[in-house]
Amino acid sequence: MNRLLSVTATLVAMMLLCAYPAKAQKAPKREFRGAWIQCVNEQFQGLSKEEMQRTLSYQLDELAKDGVNAIIFQVRAECDALYDSPYEPWSRFLTGRQGQNPGWDPLAWMVSECHKRGMEIHAWINPYRAKTKGTSALASNNIAVKHPERVFEYDGLYILNPALPENREYICKIADDIVRRYDIDGFHIDDYFYPYPIAGKAIPDAKEYNADSRGMSIGDWRRDNVNKFIEQLHDSIRQTKPWVKFGVSPFGIYRNARSSSIGSNTRGLQNYDDLYADVLKWVNNGWIDYCVPQLYWQIGHKTADYETLIKWWNEHAGNRPLYIGEDVERTIKYADVDNPNTNQVAAKHKLHEQCKNVDGTVLWYAKAAVDNYDRYGVFLRNYYWKSPALQPLMPFIDDKAPKKPRKLKAHQNSTNLLLTWMAPKGKGWKDEAVKYVVYQFKPGESVDISDPSHIVSLTNHQSLETVKPAESGKYIYVVTALDRMSNESEIAKKKVKVKH
Repeated sequence: MNRLLSVTATLVAMMLLCAYPAKAQKAPKREFRGAWIQCVNEQFQGLSKEEMQRTLSYQLDELAKDGVNAIIFQVRAECDALYDSPYEPWSRFLTGRQGQNPGWDPLAWMVSECHKRGMEIHAWINPYRAKTKGTSALASNNIAVKHPERVFEYDGLYILNPALPENREYICKIADDIVRRYDIDGFHIDDYFYPYPIAGKAIPDAKEYNADSRGMSIGDWRRDNVNKFIEQLHDSIRQTKPWVKFGVSPFGIYRNARSSSIGSNTRGLQNYDDLYADVLKWVNNGWIDYCVPQLYWQIGHKTADYETLIKWWNEHAGNRPLYIGEDVERTIKYADVDNPNTNQVAAKHKLHEQCKNVDGTVLWYAKAAVDNYDRYGVFLRNYYWKSPALQPLMPFIDDKAPKKPRKLKAHQNSTNLLLTWMAPKGKGWKDEAVKYVVYQFKPGESVDISDPSHIVSLTNHQSLETVKPAESGKYIYVVTALDRMSNESEIAKKKVKVKH
């Protein structure tokens, strides 16, 4: 029996090694490593407060082990709320009935839990959708019930009409409330602008177009409606809390080559032509702070090849931080086109390394990684995301680093080492330290904080208790401060003579 277990363990280890590149690349120190936690899959529906918190705690713990440093949490799927909103009803994805109070605030709890683990949290809303297909009854304070004239029906959905200025104002009011009352790090919207087209079904907005076409074709007019919204939402967030990052995760194809000279060599649905979302305009005008195209296809897909698309976005959307929306299950399911004996994990990671404007990844969806779907979580925590990573810089928001931590001290007993320090002095959000990076350097090693393998912890506390190194000797511990935009201070350094 023991021999059988030993053989099995060896085979598993060999399988894992086959999924890794032959030569390890140095991990980047800064990389957005996100995961979408959605509610529309009904994973939380009907759970008690304790059950949902237990579920989310487990997910966050596993994602932290995998190296994830940012959670994108869905808090508004259909003009509803997974938070205590003064304007919109509680989500049915909590209790099963829209408008029913669950007795707690999931977003407030998630903010605390993510920050406790050193993770960012980005609040994710669907801006225009007022009813999903699965919702049979809306609460009396849903905007579609209160103002049915501001909504149109399309394929079983209710959509806030993007042509109406009052709808733009309303969504920005919702966003402002979330940004103002919750200590979130980012505000995130997904790929639903005008509805995904259904053959033979027209969008019912002819009345608004005829009343105010602004001299445009209907396609340009619809794009202009969405452009106005994106710019207004960006400005609203920036005015309320300048440090909150505004991100969009558009559909993975901007335009096909047959539609535009700059289009990708693909043949799928198009953001620009079908959803009326001019994503490149938003990127190039600085209306969004990061972009996460949803590249959920595999390498070798006949109409939307992953390799073609990641290279296209890398070439055309580098004016703002670019992260790639990655489908966990498809990455595992499909074989590497050059090595049919393994999956596409290594091949996709190699493409990320080659695309210099790609600054990170967002996993679709979080639970697939948490469940370690075909060892995907193992790949992350043991190889690709083994070392912690800081967030990519956003100098267009703020590029001033905080001052370094003060009065770094070290205390040790027979088993543990305790580091303590004081926050740097500073005034205003640009000077405020919100997180700290702790590095360890072994005897004889030079202090080089550019190497993330030396990072022991990312913490929002002013102390760290850790197990003493196994070997005695003179170690150097370094602590730096991070501000809200992850600008890093100069180092505070402490030599520690470890004894056993």
